[in-house]
Amino acid sequence: MFDYLKEGLSNPGLEVLLRKFKTLYPYLKKIAWSNDIKDPFDERVVEAYWIGNELLDGVSKKELYQNLLEDHGLKKKLTPKEFSRLKEKIDEGALPHHSFHVFNIWKRTGHMQVPHTLESMDECRIGWGKTTEIDGPYITIKTRPLKFLENKLALGEETTRRIVRRLDNQLDDIKKGDIITVHWGSPCEIITKKEALMLERFTLLSIRLANKYL
Repeated sequence: MFDYLKEGLSNPGLEVLLRKFKTLYPYLKKIAWSNDIKDPFDERVVEAYWIGNELLDGVSKKELYQNLLEDHGLKKKLTPKEFSRLKEKIDEGALPHHSFHVFNIWKRTGHMQVPHTLESMDECRIGWGKTTEIDGPYITIKTRPLKFLENKLALGEETTRRIVRRLDNQLDDIKKGDIITVHWGSPCEIITKKEALMLERFTLLSIRLANKYL
């Protein structure tokens, strides 16, 4: 599914499937609508949500608030105190990036309404790292894991991590030195240094907002 998204490929069956993802689709739809883009699965829209780009700035604070309130129904899923804090974070510059939802909405608000753990947040966010070794399906990268440091979320020191390409993974042309993204322990795509910096920027913004009430 991720391969379809990153390549900008779409078909009716895939769109029906993606619309069932209660967290993903409302964000894509809002980013597209706010930037006058007809297709919510447009490659630029998908990149904005997963990696981060200028389209995020096209979503106003009011539009993001309405998205969380109406499309995600968070007022019913969060406590009044949690939802009030979420509104404050919007006023402080929150953007409809995947990392914002992961770090700032502690419950998984799709089909499972259960709290995130540090480990699940680290796996669910879009991580990234530089490839140092490739051994068949195994890829070793240098990456910065999510940590709790002095009771605050932070990206830790760079460490080595080994991940596995599944048989259906289309990331065949990876080589040493490539920067790749990682989601739930699986390599997703090769990104540029500029894209990695954008991903880091929006990830750190989301972490800063999350730390406001930790």
